[in-house]
Amino acid sequence: MGGKYTLPKDGGLVEQNVPHDLLHRYEKTPTQVFQTETQGVNYVADMIVQMLHEHNEMHGHDDFYEDFNPFVLGLTTGRTPVGLYRELVKRYEQGEVSFRNVVVYSLDEFYPIDPQNPQSRNYRIHNEFLNHIDIRPENIHIIDGRVAQDDIAHYSEVYDKMGRINLMIIGVGEQGQIGFNEPGSYEKSRTRLVQLSHHSRKVQSSFFATIGETPKMAITMGIDTVMRADKIVLMAWGEDKARVVHDIVEGEVTSQVPASFLQEHDDIEVVVDENAASLLTREVAPWLVGPCNWTKKFMRKAVVWLCGKVQKPILKLTHTDYIENSLGELLELKSYDKINIEVFNDLQHTITGWPGGKPNADDSTRPVASTPFPKRVLIFSPHPDDDVISMGGTFIRLVEHGHDVHVAYETSGNVAVHDDVVLQHIDTAKELGFGDRYAEVEGIIRSKRDTEPEPRALLDLKGAIRRAEAKAAVRSFGLPADHAHFLNLPFYETGGIKKGQLSEKDINIIVKLLREIQPDQIYAAGDLADPHGTHRVCIEAVLGALEVVKEDEWMQNCHMWLYRGAWMEWDLGMVDMAVPLSPDELVKKRHAIYRHVSQKDIVPFPGSDTREFWQRAEERTQNTAALYDKLGMAEYQAIEVFVKMF
Repeated sequence: MGGKYTLPKDGGLVEQNVPHDLLHRYEKTPTQVFQTETQGVNYVADMIVQMLHEHNEMHGHDDFYEDFNPFVLGLTTGRTPVGLYRELVKRYEQGEVSFRNVVVYSLDEFYPIDPQNPQSRNYRIHNEFLNHIDIRPENIHIIDGRVAQDDIAHYSEVYDKMGRINLMIIGVGEQGQIGFNEPGSYEKSRTRLVQLSHHSRKVQSSFFATIGETPKMAITMGIDTVMRADKIVLMAWGEDKARVVHDIVEGEVTSQVPASFLQEHDDIEVVVDENAASLLTREVAPWLVGPCNWTKKFMRKAVVWLCGKVQKPILKLTHTDYIENSLGELLELKSYDKINIEVFNDLQHTITGWPGGKPNADDSTRPVASTPFPKRVLIFSPHPDDDVISMGGTFIRLVEHGHDVHVAYETSGNVAVHDDVVLQHIDTAKELGFGDRYAEVEGIIRSKRDTEPEPRALLDLKGAIRRAEAKAAVRSFGLPADHAHFLNLPFYETGGIKKGQLSEKDINIIVKLLREIQPDQIYAAGDLADPHGTHRVCIEAVLGALEVVKEDEWMQNCHMWLYRGAWMEWDLGMVDMAVPLSPDELVKKRHAIYRHVSQKDIVPFPGSDTREFWQRAEERTQNTAALYDKLGMAEYQAIEVFVKMF
């Protein structure tokens, strides 16, 4: 199901009436934007299958090796191509394509590393793709991470003299890396040994036990090697790639963004989903590209953008501001002062102190209906702390207003607990007189192997710690213990960073809970930042379950609200509900986050942001309040915002 989730659309560019050159006039590389990753994957898979068929028709496809005229395919690894590889395997199994006449070359490999190490590029490309198709073993050329250091220069030179690549499939790093060509890489670079930056090692450490165990070097095709391919397809999925996609497609060519050199290739195509394309001009300001469908919410998006451009609140925008910033089409619908007032009122009506609805009140301009009251509310939290981090103030408000609130923790979050935290808890139990199992648990930890899943006994302890913390957090503001549900969705329970695929088992667990509670309101994490991460899989699971129960009677009056994770916030042009928090409520939220002790003081995931979760949450909601203030709304301490899914 991965990659099928998209946000509700309301207005936007009317693309069918826009000439191709006009639609792409801000883009320096041909770019295909698809609504979902799945659609983008199918597009690239169609391209590969068609190119293979055309090549075989042109050159013949005898089974005799001496007559073999191969199609040469360059392949990347990482998270980006996983969906494509699964789709190609499916098409092979259905008899649509054969890879018998294909030769593959890989883009990069860690150094030094054994090909049987599950973290190696060699292992992953075999496990995810090559082991499942009919490619000849002698036609697989994966960079060898075992080459003696004295032989690397010669090895790289030989590898670089491969036959011309017909099609190169690549992804891109957050800093514009192609393979392991780091920012600053030379345009004419060839296959070589490179030193990995600290940032790259921190990102790649998600595949290893720690950053200390992440290789410091890698062997990679050079930029010039990649540029010699006949055709290049660069894929990118998810909001975390939005900035670099903008730099590649609309920015200047610079060695600080190595992928920007692709602008100079004769046959390059960038294939992205809407989330990765979210900073391209046609997504940020479609009115600069062509005619638009001016719905109420889309009009708000444009006015909020204009306020940012001219640094004015809504009610101070002038006719000249609209004209000088290419919003003349909007003025053809109504005068600027009427637009200002309508958008101001529209945005103001998103603000409510009653996220469950205000009883006995006129709800005609409120985001939530006043009835029924109280409501049955179900909050889905991907990990055991996302609920209080991302919507803790609203959660507390719903409980204090007397609604029947339930929270469902979709995954155990066990792998995010450090071993020393487990030992601290076991030591505490010993000191409290509940038995001495310290040596036993210490032995389990010592038995861990870097290339294997964590021992189940250790994962169970870590899961128990996360459950106790989650219960302590919601208990701090009065939620009954039996209203916290721990789903332990199976896809997560692999014992390592890499998770399994979403299945009916996961969805059925959520279906059972939905039918048990029959909520009037559902809240879920609508995080799109990582298209293959836990948050994305969790929202796919919830939507899959809702598809199953959509005809249930209780569903006819149920509404779903989406919150964001700790990293990003909804654009104000999309917001349907904004819940302001007082200084005291912000403190209550912070104290609930504090109960997640195993996640405090240490950052249990790779990244350059060293802030703790409570700091991220507070700064995000305070920044949102400041944006409302700049637009002319009332000034609040903090605001949590939501998008209505249905």
